[in-house]
Amino acid sequence: MAIYTLPELPYDYAALQPVIDAKIIELHHDKHHAGYVKGANDTLEQLAEARDKEQWGSINGLEKNLAFHLSGHILHSIYWQNMTGDGGGEPLDKDGVGELADAIAESFGSFAKFKAQLSKAAATTQGSGWGVLAYEPISGKLIVEQVYDHQGNVGQGSTPILVFDAWEHAFYLQYKNQKVDFIEAMWQVVNWQDVAKRYAAAKERGNALLLNP
Repeated sequence: MAIYTLPELPYDYAALQPVIDAKIIELHHDKHHAGYVKGANDTLEQLAEARDKEQWGSINGLEKNLAFHLSGHILHSIYWQNMTGDGGGEPLDKDGVGELADAIAESFGSFAKFKAQLSKAAATTQGSGWGVLAYEPISGKLIVEQVYDHQGNVGQGSTPILVFDAWEHAFYLQYKNQKVDFIEAMWQVVNWQDVAKRYAAAKERGNALLLNP
């Protein structure tokens, strides 16, 4: 039985136009994201078979596959919710996100500095990757992470709350090789209410990491 399932989009394919074309959303969700879901489930089955047969020769590759596909599934699940057709602006412009706005200013100095750092992180990933705003529970601060593929170069325990997909499949049909233009356009569809809810939830969960054993 499959453990992971492809979540439905919270909007129709055309909801993010003109920033992201409907065809890109359709292919990205129905093909690419679905592929990561299938990959995670298939790898879990292969790991179960390895345990049953006590055959561990492929364990290294299987663990890497699971991390790749599962992280792809998680990041994409956040990505869809992070966007809305009536989003954009600064979190200060939106109701109910004052705590997030304050945290951004405290962690980065200003919204403009945060925006510049996340944009550069997303646009300069080598090969395929993501720009991520994450809550780091030990310091209680927000940090920007540059995620290679779906998993590398991240701090353990940090929780992603805003993700920019910088893989070519996220933009190439519309923006060609102009990744920087796509990243800049992405700011027009950020769903700050969703990001604020994720920030609040991450803070609550993150406190568990600070408990003494």
